[in-house]
Amino acid sequence: MFRGVPMIKRVMTVVVVAAGAAALALATVAPAGSSEPAPGTAGSSVQSATPSAPTTKQPSAGGSAASAPVDETTMPSTPSTTAEPDPTAPPMAVGTTTNPPAGSTFAEGFDTPAPAGGAFASTYVNAWQPYPDATGGKYWSSLIASAHDGVMDVAMDGEHGAAGTFGTPTGAWSHVGGTFSIRAKASGGAANGVAVMLWPTSNVRADGELNYPEGQFDGRPTVFHHSMVPGQEDKAKRIDTHVSWRGWHTYTTDWVPGQYVKYYLDGELIGTVTENVPTTPHRYMFQIGNWGQPGHLLIDWVATTTH
Repeated sequence: MFRGVPMIKRVMTVVVVAAGAAALALATVAPAGSSEPAPGTAGSSVQSATPSAPTTKQPSAGGSAASAPVDETTMPSTPSTTAEPDPTAPPMAVGTTTNPPAGSTFAEGFDTPAPAGGAFASTYVNAWQPYPDATGGKYWSSLIASAHDGVMDVAMDGEHGAAGTFGTPTGAWSHVGGTFSIRAKASGGAANGVAVMLWPTSNVRADGELNYPEGQFDGRPTVFHHSMVPGQEDKAKRIDTHVSWRGWHTYTTDWVPGQYVKYYLDGELIGTVTENVPTTPHRYMFQIGNWGQPGHLLIDWVATTTH
């Protein structure tokens, strides 16, 4: 799929509905149900180096994205399968990237090359708010995040994790409803994984935790929509995508506060949840652990739309 020729971006039509979600619970990095994803201060791109809540946990032994009880009643009616080779060399995103959907309130396509080591963070200061390096002794985004060939490349090395929030320094923390989309794929990274999420800016987990996509890279991307009942936050409704991380997919969360959250895969609805729907500000973010095999998470683009 990757070719050593100049990359050309093409326009891709994506179904963008009414609002989105995805919160913490570093699924494989931390089983669904884990607590506060990382430090975050509304309106500031410089965040505290010490998380204000318990740190994330290790993945479950069985490789599940969630260790907490889940409700698996909501599943896609026509599962699809996508399996691709798992390249071991640093991937090139040649010929496979697209453009973010038109009309987005915020969109980033990572078209400007930027190496790791600090240049990525400074180049994308208005799109990416990383955790400070050494947060929790786990996250070192500056060492492994870069941009090339029209993608954000998180180069997993088994020693350094990465985490941060998408959006501007002032606008990333105040989403109350909206549509949240990310187009991504992974190569390698066995025994590691990612949780893309909408996490409450309050850092109060019972304010709602919406994780999509989440899972270990040798498993499947999954929705984990968590309970908002205090003391029962580990419980989650699970929606399986039935696809592989190895292929490009667009994951969209459509969040209408207090009414519903709809989850889409490549523009197709895979589940609607009408219980435990947040009503307070959230941030759109991801976490990757500091363990597992070397590999790459490639993010083609991220887009959010507010109502």
